Amino acid sequence: MGPIRVALVEDHHLVREGLRIAIAGNDEFEIVGEADSRSAATELVVRTRPDVLLLDLTLPEGDALPLLESLPIVHPGLHIIILTMHSDSETVRQTLAAGASGYLVKGAHMDELFAAIRAVARGQRYLHSSVTGAIVDDSVRWYKSGPLSSREREILRLLASGHPASEIASTIGISVHTVRRHIANVSDKLGLRGKIALTRYAIRSGLVSDE
Repeated sequence: MGPIRVALVEDHHLVREGLRIAIAGNDEFEIVGEADSRSAATELVVRTRPDVLLLDLTLPEGDALPLLESLPIVHPGLHIIILTMHSDSETVRQTLAAGASGYLVKGAHMDELFAAIRAVARGQRYLHSSVTGAIVDDSVRWYKSGPLSSREREILRLLASGHPASEIASTIGISVHTVRRHIANVSDKLGLRGKIALTRYAIRSGLVSDE
C-alpha cells in the first residue's frame, strides 16, 4: 500500500508552504497538489484525486462549507480535514454536519496533523482536543438546562427572522425586558452568543428558512 495522497487548500502562502514541507517530509504521505482559493479547489480534487484534503475554512471567496458538500460528489473517496482558527462548538458542528471528517485548529502540533491524516484516511473522525472539550461542555450544558420551551422557540424564530426585541415583544404581547431575558436564557441553554450564532442554530433546527 502506497503513501496517503494529500492535497492542500490554503490561501496563506507561508502557512501552505509550511504544511507542504512538513507533510512531504513524512514518508507516510505524498503531497499531490495545492490550491489557494475555493474556485480552484474543485479542479485540484478532480485532477489529483487525493485521499485526504486539508481545507482552510476561510478562503478569499468566503467560507469553505459549500466545498464540504460538493467535493465528495466529484471524488467520492475524498476525506476532508478542516483547518481553522475557530474552536467554537457551533462551527465544529456545522462543518461535521456538512461532511468534514476531521477538524484541526491552526496551532496544533504536527504530530496531531499526522494523526488526523492517518485517522480520516482509515475512515475515522478526528477532532482536535480543544474542540472536543467544547462539544462536551455544550452537551453537559444542554443536559443540565434541557431543551427550549415553546415560548423560547417562538422568540428564537422571530429573532432569527430579523425582528428586533421591541417587535417581538409587541407581536407576542410581553415586555421588551422579558423578551431579552428569554433570549439570554436561550443563549445560556445553547451555549451560543450573538444573533448570528443563534440564527444559524435556528436555521439548522428548522425554525426558519435559510433563504
